[in-house]
Amino acid sequence: MLSLAAFADEISPDLSEQARVCRQCGISHIELRSAEGKNVLDFDADLRRKALSTFKEAGLTIGCIGSPIGKVKITDPWPEHFDRFKTAVDVATEMDCPLIRIFSYYPPDGGDILQFREQVLERMHAKLQYIASMPITLVHENEHAIYGQNGGECLDLMKSVNHPQMRMAFDFANFVQAKQHPLDQWPLLKPYTTHIHIKDAMWADGRVVPAGQGDGQLEPILADAYKSGYRGLLSLEPHLAAHGQFSGFSGPKLFKTAAEALKALCGKLEIPLAGV
Repeated sequence: MLSLAAFADEISPDLSEQARVCRQCGISHIELRSAEGKNVLDFDADLRRKALSTFKEAGLTIGCIGSPIGKVKITDPWPEHFDRFKTAVDVATEMDCPLIRIFSYYPPDGGDILQFREQVLERMHAKLQYIASMPITLVHENEHAIYGQNGGECLDLMKSVNHPQMRMAFDFANFVQAKQHPLDQWPLLKPYTTHIHIKDAMWADGRVVPAGQGDGQLEPILADAYKSGYRGLLSLEPHLAAHGQFSGFSGPKLFKTAAEALKALCGKLEIPLAGV
């Protein structure tokens, strides 16, 4: 049985509205990215407590910190960014959250991120060294234009870093937008995937659509994942109304559309969902 999670800021910036709609949709876990117009890494102590209490009172668990770590140029100052990473770890620790979503850096203007492979690996090792004694796993999301934008580069990260506290967050739409067929990437990354983002997209223009309605090849991949023993979260990140570098938005109505599409797809595949 799998559990549904959500980037609940796609519903509303209001925490209570996020919690209400998630419960209506049968979602049990939150991938915490933002609230009240603030990124999760910019929450003050009061907002951290408010988020934790709001979700707890609604029976929701914070399953992943949807941080923007690694979504900067590789040439940006490392000490400042490493401090941001430490903040992400503090938030995860305070919220008893086992996962932190990360990325693997953009190239400088006009550059090729593949030329910076060693720096990318050094930064990953530094993060893993910092969390070595903590019950936290970093989940790397494939993303257009970063080092790990395609399956081969993601596989290189996983094999070269070679650490049990770093795994993959597999995103179907991001592969499509990077002109990579997700089904070609899945066999490479399946052994390392412990988190799945539910976002589908059209090959022609990259437009994001509900699960199973695009070219993300969700059906065969989800079927194989479940058959092969995947029991992690399916985290809804619909992006149906708007999307940007650090956020996306759907609104309550379109978010419910996205949730129903995923539930229908899982029903077709006979994948049982907790609470649905």
